[in-house]
Amino acid sequence: MDRTPRDRDEEGRARSARPRDGLGRPLPHGAEGVPRQPEGVARTPDGTLREAQRLLDAGMPFHAHEVFEDAWKTGPAEERDLWQGLAQLAVGLTHAARGNAAGGARLLRRGAARISGQADPYGIDVDGLVRWARELAARADEVTDASAEAPRLLAS
Repeated sequence: MDRTPRDRDEEGRARSARPRDGLGRPLPHGAEGVPRQPEGVARTPDGTLREAQRLLDAGMPFHAHEVFEDAWKTGPAEERDLWQGLAQLAVGLTHAARGNAAGGARLLRRGAARISGQADPYGIDVDGLVRWARELAARADEVTDASAEAPRLLAS
């Protein structure tokens, strides 16, 4: 049994100090990974959408998921389903890009169901995202490049 003490963050929660790749997978200690997304950041809805879109466009849906997670944890309760659904879409894209087609498709469908019918004051193209997620879920086993599959969050 491994008795190596677990890495902890400043609050004492278990958190691996290993570097991560753009899809959030742990890399060996000493490897060069991508910068981690800070946790617990309270952003405006516009700031959340801009940062998440930047990360999605860069092929980093795992990190975009963390941005959406911050929004649902720090935002108003009545917006929780919207932000949770967007986070599920991002993590669904993450799983698909990692090669877990079934898990990716499941999360894409779950996220689409959660945001479907949402009336959004932030200009999010909810109907377009729902269509995108359902279409991608149907072909999740083809996803290899997360940035090529990145959705557009805002209506043009």
